[in-house]
Amino acid sequence: MLASLADGETRIRGILDSEDVRSTAEVLRALGAAIPSLSADMRVVGLGLRGLRAPRQTLNCGNSGTTTRLIAGIVAAYPFSARFEGDPSLSRRPMKRVAEPLTYMGAQFAFDLGDGLPMTVRGVDLRSIDWDTGGSSAQVKSAILLAGLVSGVEVRVTEKTRSRDHTERMLRAMGVDVENDRNQVCLRPTRRLTPIEMEVPADPSSAAFFVALASLASEGELTLTKVGLNPTRIGFLQAMKRMGADISETAAGRRAEESTATLRVRPTQLRGISITEEDIPSLIDEVPLIACVAAAAGIDLEITGAAELRVKESDRLATVVQNLRAVGANAEELPDGLRVLGPRRELSGTIDPHGDHRIAMAFGVLSAASGNRINIMNPECVAVSYPGFWEDLRRVTA
Repeated sequence: MLASLADGETRIRGILDSEDVRSTAEVLRALGAAIPSLSADMRVVGLGLRGLRAPRQTLNCGNSGTTTRLIAGIVAAYPFSARFEGDPSLSRRPMKRVAEPLTYMGAQFAFDLGDGLPMTVRGVDLRSIDWDTGGSSAQVKSAILLAGLVSGVEVRVTEKTRSRDHTERMLRAMGVDVENDRNQVCLRPTRRLTPIEMEVPADPSSAAFFVALASLASEGELTLTKVGLNPTRIGFLQAMKRMGADISETAAGRRAEESTATLRVRPTQLRGISITEEDIPSLIDEVPLIACVAAAAGIDLEITGAAELRVKESDRLATVVQNLRAVGANAEELPDGLRVLGPRRELSGTIDPHGDHRIAMAFGVLSAASGNRINIMNPECVAVSYPGFWEDLRRVTA
C-alpha cells in the first residue's frame, strides 16, 4: 500500500505470496496502482500520495480485514467512491469501527446490511482528528493514519493499550513524521513518501506454530531465521517463556525499522499460566495456538480479555473450544476467553476450523505434537496467510 503511494520505485524482497496479500494487490491495481505479480524480489513504482484513481469495479478484498480497513482509510481521502466486498467470512466482520473515525473526518460510508460488507466509501478532503479508539486495534489506527497521510492533515490516535505498530515504523522508514508515545500515536502532515528497499522479516505469527511444535517435541532443536521481533508482536514468545519454553535469540538485526533475530527452540516441560487483557494485543493471532499447546502438554491455561476474537474469521473462542472438545480435550468457553484443563489425555477426531486459517494450523500443530490423529476439514484454508504450512510441517516432523 505504501509503495503505491510513494514517489518513485520501492523494492520489496521476501513478500509473502498468500491470498490476503494477493487480495491487497488486486484492490490496489483496481485503484490504478502498478503492482506487478508477487515475487521474491519485486519493484513497485508509486504514483504519489494523490495518484490513485476511481475504480471501475467493486474492490474485492477476499478474506482480508487488513486490506478492507486500511484501504478504506486511503480511499476516504480521495474525491471518489469505492465499493468494498469480500467473502462470506469477511462480510460478517464489523466495519463500523473504521467508519466512525473516518466519517468524523468527513468521509461518507454506506452499508448494504448492518455494519459489514458490502460497503461504499465516498471520500473527500478530510479534516484533522484526535481519536480515542476505546480499545486496541492496529487496523483502526492504521486506517486513520493512512487517511491523514493522504489528506495531508495531522491525526492523533489514542488506544487502551498499544497495538502492533508496523504501519508507524514503515511510515518513519519512508520519511514521515510519526511519533509514538506509549498508547498514543501522532502523524504530522507530509508531502511525499520516500521509496525504500526493504526485505520483509519472517512473520512472527507464522513462526509461532513451529515454536510451539518444537517446545512440545520429545527431542531435537529447531532454528527459525530472521524472524520479526517487533515489540508489539512478541506476546506469544513471552507467554511461551512463562510456560517454561526454551527459546533463545541470536543474530539480532534490523529491517526497515523492524527488529529481527534467529530463534532456537528446544523441547521442554511446560507449565500452566493465565493470560489477561493486557497481554492480548501482542498475541491476538496466537490465542488458538496457545490453547492447543496447553491441550497437547496437558497443562492448565486460562485466557481472558479476548472478546475481540469473536469477530475474526470465525468466532475463534467458540470454534477453538468446540474443536478441542471434539478431539477429547477438557476445555470450556468464557465470555471473553477460554479455559483448558489438564492432565494430558489421548486426543483424536475430526475438527472443523470453519474456514479459519489460524485454527486449522493450530490444530495441525496439536495433531503433530500429540502423536494422535486429528483430521482437519478444509485444510487448504491456510492459504490465506501461509500457503506452504502443511509442506513445512511435514518437513519439520519427518
